[in-house]
Amino acid sequence: MKHGLLLAAAMMGTMAALAVPTPLAAQVRHDTLESVFRDWRTLQLGEVKNGATDYSAPALARQAAGLKQLRARLDALPTTGWTVSQKVDREIIRAEMNGLDFDLRVAKPWERDPAWYLSVWAAQSDTPAHEGPVHPMPVELWTYSFPLDAAASKKLAGELAHIPKLLRQARVNLTGNARDLWTASLVTLGGQQEALDDLQRKVAGGDPKLVRAVSDAATATRSFIAWVKAEAPRKTGPSGVGIENYNWFLKNVQLSTLTWADEVAIMQRELDRSHAALRMEEQRNRNLPQLVGASTPQEYDALAAASVRKYMQFLKDKDILTIRDYMEPELMKRVGSYVPPEKQNFFHIVMHRAPMTLWTHYYHWWDLRMMQADPHPSEVRRGPLLYNVWLSRSEGMATAVEELMLHAGLFDDEPRSREFVWIMQAQRAARGLASLYAQANMIDLKAAMDMQVARTPNGYMSPTLPLLGFEQQMYLRLPGYGPSYITGKAMVERLLTEMAEDRGQQFRPREFFDGLNRHGMIPLSLIRWEMLGKTDELEKLGIKP
Repeated sequence: MKHGLLLAAAMMGTMAALAVPTPLAAQVRHDTLESVFRDWRTLQLGEVKNGATDYSAPALARQAAGLKQLRARLDALPTTGWTVSQKVDREIIRAEMNGLDFDLRVAKPWERDPAWYLSVWAAQSDTPAHEGPVHPMPVELWTYSFPLDAAASKKLAGELAHIPKLLRQARVNLTGNARDLWTASLVTLGGQQEALDDLQRKVAGGDPKLVRAVSDAATATRSFIAWVKAEAPRKTGPSGVGIENYNWFLKNVQLSTLTWADEVAIMQRELDRSHAALRMEEQRNRNLPQLVGASTPQEYDALAAASVRKYMQFLKDKDILTIRDYMEPELMKRVGSYVPPEKQNFFHIVMHRAPMTLWTHYYHWWDLRMMQADPHPSEVRRGPLLYNVWLSRSEGMATAVEELMLHAGLFDDEPRSREFVWIMQAQRAARGLASLYAQANMIDLKAAMDMQVARTPNGYMSPTLPLLGFEQQMYLRLPGYGPSYITGKAMVERLLTEMAEDRGQQFRPREFFDGLNRHGMIPLSLIRWEMLGKTDELEKLGIKP
């Protein structure tokens, strides 16, 4: 995990590097893939000024110049004798660099999106890194155990110190006119305010420096929210990046051969398919009682624990993948707790009625644990890739496992649970389709939210609970995220199909799952190249095998 003080030190190194650049020819003579990667990751952090990342025009111009030089160094690397794995790593680095290029040219989150200045994260994401754009100095509150000892108090105080400085700078940087990004950020920033208010209660009476740092951060956040709210009525412009930019991002950052139009077609097809399958399941189950769900905390805890054990036993019995010691404990830690019906969002409804359907999606947590327990030998792939370059692998795999487990027989003795698999697929297709139209500026954020509600079956997507706004805002902030669950699922299914075609009657699911996991959390187009040796997609992506 990256921490603020370490990042600040790294960024100061970046400033020095930018101030006195080494001649490119001299760098290239001594470059390796790893040296370019390390220098790139340092450059990506940006410069630090007065204790906070600097997003002023001069600082960004220097970062853009540094990016140009690093791209040249990457292109100049001699690749004779390289393995496919090394070539894949090169394309991962290039994709990350393209992510920064996209931010500098198009997204400009520091200019268009007040939520970019969110610093405090109270919960861990189930993906390799935070979902959507995050600046380089996040404060990961969820990594701390309270009450804090002296060392942890000092560390947290140091991490929080940048917040007032960053938010003062934000008022200068935020000159954009993206209405939906601006108004939606109020909820996101409100979450930071709530987290800091809660933190104030936890540290009250403790280390005076930490108490002061929390108070200063909370005061600065409250003032910034008031400023954003006052400025909001003046914002009138679109927030999506448009189809042309969207296509560029898919190809060059996500390394997807799909286009915006392709994704629309896939979303609509999966929406139709899941609705049709759901209605047939409901017809088949018409004489069975509806699932009513757990009605007390005790009922929920018992249902959640039993369903985890049942899922794990199914995987063992069916020999679908290699079972690791950490798998069952990881699921048990993530089952959550009872939520009253009036507060249940879409996923709470699923958890309380058919929890195994959601545990299949929790393949995410096994991915994260795998990255710790069995880190990839490549330095490039060992940690989370930047700019959510892991989207197709992370979200696509978790979504694919839901339906794959249905077909493998996981819900054969729970017919009503099968319905929830299709409901989840439909919900993800509906929200992905809505996000595509929002990115194309064909509809605004409110219309995207309405579309998601209308096209999610059985009224399970609440129009008033926070989940809806959170999802569509996140998908507006990062092109490709909303559809990635379904498009990534399609890529996983294609990979499985091709492997089965190659192996014929010798194909075994365990070989597929275990093989896929060995390549790390990278785009599925690169996994396909490395895993199956197929290069036909590379030409579309502009990659030379």
